[in-house]
Amino acid sequence: MATAKVPRNFRLLEELEKGEKGMGSEACSYGLEDPEDLLMSNWTGTIIGPPHPRNPTNASPHFTSLPRLQSVHENRIYSVKMHCGPQYPDEPPTIQFISRVSLPCVNPTNGQVDPRQLPCLNEWKRSHTMETVLIELRRYMALPSNKKIPQPPEGSTFE
Repeated sequence: MATAKVPRNFRLLEELEKGEKGMGSEACSYGLEDPEDLLMSNWTGTIIGPPHPRNPTNASPHFTSLPRLQSVHENRIYSVKMHCGPQYPDEPPTIQFISRVSLPCVNPTNGQVDPRQLPCLNEWKRSHTMETVLIELRRYMALPSNKKIPQPPEGSTFE
């Protein structure tokens, strides 16, 4: 027996409620760009840069007093715009960084995220949400190959 699809607007209302109540990840937040946007198409999101692990699982306990290395993203606040087209959630949202960031999946001239380079966008499922995308971007920042990439000055923007 097939399950019924939740209509786009109901789905977006659920996401709006979760985002407004802060019921999701503490490192990511999101909401409507304009509360009067009846189509609920344009959203903003915030990602707090991931920390460098304090004590890697294979590290000796004797080294816990050493100074902790800092990730280039740690404690930075990144702002993004998200656009949910008429086919959302069957199709992924488009994501564009407002805050300047250097990552392989982000266009260095306009901040647009390349969906082919971010797994949750490339392999989009209807069950994914905007929060899924924000959390995935944060995890992407924390990858060993990405956490050392030199970053633009904090506070600089693409706009």
